[in-house]
This record gives sequence, structure tokens and C-alpha cells, in this order.
Amino acid sequence: MSNAVEEWNKTLFWWRKEEICNAVEQPRHYCALGAQQTVVAISKAVPILHSGPGCGYKLFRGLSTSSGYQGVGYTGGSSIPCTNSTEREVVFGGEDRLREVIDGALKVLKGDLFVVLTGCTADIVGDDVGQVVKEYQEKGIPIVFAETGGFKGTNYKGHELVIEAIINQFIGDVEVKKEKGLVNVWASVPYQDSFWSGNLGQIKHLLESIGLRTNILFGPESEGVKEWKSIPNAEFNLVLSPWVGLKTAQLLESKYGTSYLHYPVMPIGANETSKFLRRIGEFAGLDKERIENFIKKEEKKFYYYIIRAVDFFTEFRFGIADRFFNVNDSYYALGVSKFLLHELGILPGEQYITEDTPEEYQEFIINEFKHLSPSTSAKVTFEVDGGKITQKLREYDYDGHIPLILGSSWDIDVAKQKNGFWLNISLPVMHRLVLDRSYIGYSGGLRLAEDIYGNILQTYK
Repeated sequence: MSNAVEEWNKTLFWWRKEEICNAVEQPRHYCALGAQQTVVAISKAVPILHSGPGCGYKLFRGLSTSSGYQGVGYTGGSSIPCTNSTEREVVFGGEDRLREVIDGALKVLKGDLFVVLTGCTADIVGDDVGQVVKEYQEKGIPIVFAETGGFKGTNYKGHELVIEAIINQFIGDVEVKKEKGLVNVWASVPYQDSFWSGNLGQIKHLLESIGLRTNILFGPESEGVKEWKSIPNAEFNLVLSPWVGLKTAQLLESKYGTSYLHYPVMPIGANETSKFLRRIGEFAGLDKERIENFIKKEEKKFYYYIIRAVDFFTEFRFGIADRFFNVNDSYYALGVSKFLLHELGILPGEQYITEDTPEEYQEFIINEFKHLSPSTSAKVTFEVDGGKITQKLREYDYDGHIPLILGSSWDIDVAKQKNGFWLNISLPVMHRLVLDRSYIGYSGGLRLAEDIYGNILQTYK
């Protein structure tokens, strides 16, 4: 086992439930302060942490290093300014210390937007971070704050809190000038999704190919703060996720009157991507002929490669995986499941959803898996404890089937124990380097098929 995996084994994620504090084995996500990576994903945005020492760097190690070795970025890792609050700030308050750190950051770092994030210490003590930040806002400095103490929830929650803070405090109440064909995209949670930058790039490519213009908002395909400022002018918002981003879209609808389209399935491969594009076109009133011409061209290319691989699928002498098990968040689990079933013909086993999905969205996700196809359904288990998931995979009755486990670096051992196959696509991702890899779209489906069967071949060589 690698040192990185051993370090993860020492990490405990704590949550409050029925007044009992429980330890989670093999965590798949982090606390709300992990939203520092959401800020890092915005071009020229600078996170400033008002938290205890070590929080920011540990979150960077978990959400960047252990997420495909994604690196520091513009102002990530050890470059993130932090108050490093100690007993002194707990006893006497940390507001003066926060002012010192903000002043230092403004002198040393060049940023288009500064985002102050609070850790557990500041939130428990009750420092008036909003008042401190307001002093700088009144001077015309582009700065906002979000209360992201770890007990507020996971980094999925922190991601939405940061977006809400930027919308309310930085973009604010402005005159809306709607631009026909402009869409704001809310999809991957940066860094939590190891393939976020490549995925967002593919979404941008797909939407622009059918006649839309995109505010992709994060990563190298975005224009940074300039794009964020144009959010109110979008014709509509696209939420491409089972639930993450819905609250953001609802906020924008109430604040700027912007409608939104919720498409819950990650579009992987030809079948789902074509459905996705047609649904977008119908919602936005786009040119149907243009959309169909693009779909025809992309499907022709996609199925050329799939048909070319038929000989491999039918003659592969080592055995093909015939049951798949996702250990992933709902965004990936649902999209990957539909692709594997409809495009590669692999049947689902039990699906393990790991992101601590809010209860109000669970029934919807269960129903999606219940109707993967007219004749196929999959059982869903919502579980944040990786140790419990591992035990379930050990005890599962495979009935002679060869399992394919699509999960994290935690899951390689159980795959070996069950003589199955494994692909590292969910956090922690420590068995591969991720650059611009994407599993979205027509080309993304081909990449996923390559990675799955490439790993199977490698296992037997």
C-alpha cells in the first residue's frame, strides 16, 4: 500500500448524528472547507482561510494530490493565505488576525477575486467575518466570504456556499441584460471530481457545437471573473447533476429571473449524449437540423470504434466483466451505469452512492436506478463509510459473475480478492495521473471503454 493511501487511512471524517460522533473509514469526500478548491478552480481567484493551522494543506492533499495529482494551481496548496488560528484567537477572537492576513494577501497576491472561508474554529468562536470583509468591500476590493466550518457539511455543501457568496456579495443586484443563447453551466464539483476540467471542456464543446454560448465558470475553458459577472445575463442555467447545483439555479431564478434546465444524468457515450443534446435543443428552441447533423456525425464516429471492437468483445479469452458496481457519487454512478448497460451491455450489481446525498434527493436517484432500462434496475445503497461498502462487496453473492468495480483507490484490494476488475475513477484517485481526461460526451464514452478494458488486459498480462 502506498504512503498516500496510508495517509488517507489516518484521515477521519466526523459528522454529527443523533448526538453521537462517529468515525468514517475510507472517506470519499471532505468537510465544507474543502470549497477552497472551488475557489482555486476559478481563474485568478484567491482563497483566504480563517481556520486552524494545517486545515488548508490537508484539504489540498486530499482534493488535489489524492485526486489524480492535479497540482497547486494559481494560488492553491501552501500558497493559500491562512490565519492559522491558535488558542489566542479562540480566547481573544481572531478578527484582528484576519485583517492582518487579508492585508498581506492584497499586498503579495494578484487576484481578480478574494474569497474568505471560515473553518470550525472561527465559526464556533463567532468571529464577525462578515463585518471584517465588509470593511474591504466598502473600499472597492473584490472580496466575499462564506462560512464553511467543517460541521456545516461536506465539500459539496461548501461548493454551493461559495457560489452563493459570490452571487450575492460580488455579482449582487444588477440590471439584467439577457443574451440569447448564453447558458451558465453547473456540473462537476472541481477537484472532488478528478476529471472536472476535462469534463467541463467537453460540455462546453457539445453546447457550442449546437449553437449555444457557455459560461463554464471553472477551469481553463473559462474567462474567470469576467464570466462570473455575466451570470445574470444568461438565457438559462443548466444543472447537469442529480442534485448538486439545483440550489444555485433556484437562487439565480429568484434573483435574476433566469429559468433553468435540470438534466440529472452525466451524458457518457452516444445514447445518452444524443438524448442530452436533443433535450437542450428542445428547451432552448435551437435549430433542430443543426443538432441532428451534429449528432449524426458524432454517432457515426462513435459507433465506428465500438463496432471495430466487437471482435475483441466476442473473442476475448480472459473473460469479460459481466456485473458492474459503482462506488461513487450519484453524478458518476448514474451516468456510468447508463453507459455500461446501454452501450457495453454490462449488467448492474449493487450501486453505492458515497457523497452523503441529502435525503430530499435520494428517492429521485433511487427511481432513476430503478428504471435504468425497461427491463433492468439496480439496487442503490447510500453510504459514506467506505469500510462498510468494502464489507458489503466482500459478502455480495456474485453467483459466478465477474465483477467490475468502478471506484476509488480504496477498492483495488476487494476487487483482487473477488478476482474482479477495477477502475480508479472516484476520490481518492491515486493510481493514475489526471490531466484533461474526460468521460463526458461521445469521445468520453470511448475513453471510458478504453480505460475499462485496458485495465482488464493489464490485469492479465
